[in-house]
Amino acid sequence: MKILLIRFSSIGDIVLTSPVIRCLKNKFPHAEIHFVTKPQFKMLVEHNPAIHTVHTLDGDIQQLVLKLLPEKFDLVVDLHKNFRSRYISALLRQAFNSQVQIIRFSKLNIRKWLLTTFKINTLPDKSIVDRYFDGLKKIGVTNDGKGLDFFIPEEQEVTKDDIPMSHMLGYIAFSIGGQHETKKMPVDKWIEICKQIDFPIMLLGGKEDAVNAALMCQHDPVKIYNACGKFSLLESAHLIKKARVVVTHDTGLMHIAAAFKKPIISIWGNTVPAFGMFPYYGSNNVHTHIAPQLTIIEKKISCRPCSKIGYKSCPKKHFNCMNQLSNDNLVQQIQRVIHENK
Repeated sequence: MKILLIRFSSIGDIVLTSPVIRCLKNKFPHAEIHFVTKPQFKMLVEHNPAIHTVHTLDGDIQQLVLKLLPEKFDLVVDLHKNFRSRYISALLRQAFNSQVQIIRFSKLNIRKWLLTTFKINTLPDKSIVDRYFDGLKKIGVTNDGKGLDFFIPEEQEVTKDDIPMSHMLGYIAFSIGGQHETKKMPVDKWIEICKQIDFPIMLLGGKEDAVNAALMCQHDPVKIYNACGKFSLLESAHLIKKARVVVTHDTGLMHIAAAFKKPIISIWGNTVPAFGMFPYYGSNNVHTHIAPQLTIIEKKISCRPCSKIGYKSCPKKHFNCMNQLSNDNLVQQIQRVIHENK
C-alpha cells in the first residue's frame, strides 16, 4: 500500500500533520508513506522515520505529477485542500480510473469568515489536528492522543559551545518572529518584559528579526542572547527543546515547542485560538480540556479577529489587540511558569 500526504506550507501547519503521519503508519505498518511539500519545508518531514519519500513542488505542478504517477498511490490524504492539492489528487485519480481513494478535511472557511467578518463564532472547540482525524475515520484511523512529533538529526543539534555560558544552566526562549506583523508583539513591549524577567533569555527568530532582537539585547546583553538568524530552523528547534519555558507568538516555533511538550505562553494578536491552530499536546482544546502546559495571552476586543491569517499592519491603525496586552500580567505568567518548571 502506498499513501500520499499533501501539505505544501507552512512550518506550523506541517508540524500539525505529524499525528496523522504517525497514526497512518500505526494503522498500516507496511505502507509506504510519501509527503508532498514545498522545497523550503522539506527538512520538517524528511527526518520522520514513518515517511518513505518526500516530494517537493518546485514550481511546475505538471512535473511533480509526472514524478508521482509511477508510485501508483492507493490513498491520497489532502491536508492542504487548495487548488493545487485538488489538482494533483484529481490527476492521480484520473490516471488510475478512480482507484485512488482521496480524503480531505473541512477547512471551515465559511465559519471562519463569519467569525472574522461578523464576530459570530460557530467553530468547533477543537484543534485542526482533530479535524484531520474526522476525515480519517472512514478508513479506521483514529487519533492516539500522543500529540505532535518533531525529529531533529543529531548533526543538527546545538552543542554547549554554541550558546553562551550564562545560558547553559537554563533559559527562557522568546520566539519573537512571525510571518505577519499583526501576529507580532511590538518590540517596545518585549523590551519592557525583558527588563522585568530575572532569568536568562534566548531570542529566537529569523534574520528579519535580528534588528528587533538587537534592540532588546541593549538592555542586558548578558541576560539576553540574540540567536535570531544565527541558527538553522532545525537548530532553533533544538534550542526550543532545551528551553525551560517558551514565550511565543502564533508561529511555527510555537508548534515545535508543543511537539516537545514544553510549557508555552502563547501570545495572540489579530488571530484567535478558535481557528484551531493553538498549541496541541494530544487532546486539548481551548475551553473544555485546557492543556496544563499552555497559557494563552490575548486581548478580547471587538475588532478581533480581523483575519484568519494576518496583515502587514493593523487595518484599524491602533493595533490594540497587541498594544493593550498587560505587560504586568505577561510577566507574572512567565514568572509563574518558570517557578512551576524549575
